[in-house]
Amino acid sequence: MAEQNSCVRVTRSMAKKRAVEAMTAEHIQQRKKRVALSEINELTSADLNRDLKPPNSKSTRANRKTINEKGTAKAAEDGVDSKSDDAQMGGAYASDIYAYLRQLEAQERRRPLDDYLEKVQSDVSANMRGILVDWLVEVVEEYRLLPETLYLSVNYIDRFLSVSHVSRHKLQLLGVSAMLIASKYEEISPPHVDDFCYITDNTFNKKEVVKMEQDVLKSLKFELGTPTIRSFLRKFISIAQDDWKAHKLQLESLVYYLAELSLLDYYCVRFLPCLVAASVIFLSRFTLKPNIHPWNQELQHCTGYKSSDLKECVSILHDLQLSRRGGSLVALRDKYKQPRFKSVSALLSPQNIPDSYF
Repeated sequence: MAEQNSCVRVTRSMAKKRAVEAMTAEHIQQRKKRVALSEINELTSADLNRDLKPPNSKSTRANRKTINEKGTAKAAEDGVDSKSDDAQMGGAYASDIYAYLRQLEAQERRRPLDDYLEKVQSDVSANMRGILVDWLVEVVEEYRLLPETLYLSVNYIDRFLSVSHVSRHKLQLLGVSAMLIASKYEEISPPHVDDFCYITDNTFNKKEVVKMEQDVLKSLKFELGTPTIRSFLRKFISIAQDDWKAHKLQLESLVYYLAELSLLDYYCVRFLPCLVAASVIFLSRFTLKPNIHPWNQELQHCTGYKSSDLKECVSILHDLQLSRRGGSLVALRDKYKQPRFKSVSALLSPQNIPDSYF
């Protein structure tokens, strides 16, 4: 009996030792995958691919599931619009809600400056901003955050950079602090401050993140709720899909891809979110059916924009789609190559959009 108990103790000891070794090995592997953007310079494509590795940590903290993904996918597939019974769309109040969002998006206190990099910043460039936003796309994927969190984060970043000078070494700190605020606003269970320190490979400590969070909140005057591109897309997609039943899911994925792609480009900051959303619909329909005019009277009535109003924004989005702009930023493109998004980033529209479409 004593010998048997001794064997049990040895077996348990070995099992515990192996478990500790496995946890240690996993921790070491995780540390290799954290990302520090302590030096954001004018990088080449090769530099980007080397330095911006996806944070694919399998830690428990990174496996947060804040929403029922199946439920969200089902709601998206249903193509709910203002004419449906979906309570979230507020069918009976859809027109009033849309008018209110249009009013809010134009308010100066909710808008960044069109040229803040030229007027306010001296150590941050458009390319650096693009690198940061592309990395934040990976952070959203890593922590399974809502798309709305990404849009709000970018809005907070642009608005803060419009009024406060930031050095390139603090740009990543601004990014994670803005995402921390957006997560608290949008998520049911937002990541903790420690998570955002961890994802930067502890380049910044908890005290620094909290201090930047305070600075951003004061700068924004706690005006956190603001319409984003995504605020308008659900309504627009519903209208755009009416005569495109065969391409329903593909069109939806393409719309969301192009909308997120617009976040990478500093020159899209000048456009109101509603106009960008309308331009995204235009280019998505053109990509899938280039021989058919992508705009119609119903879309014009719904969005309030004629096709001629969209020309400049569509041109920028088209260049982004064809990698003529921001081609070295790959995280978002890789995300939408996945089958769950119908591999829409692999779709390319014709090189030129006919002038007659505008």
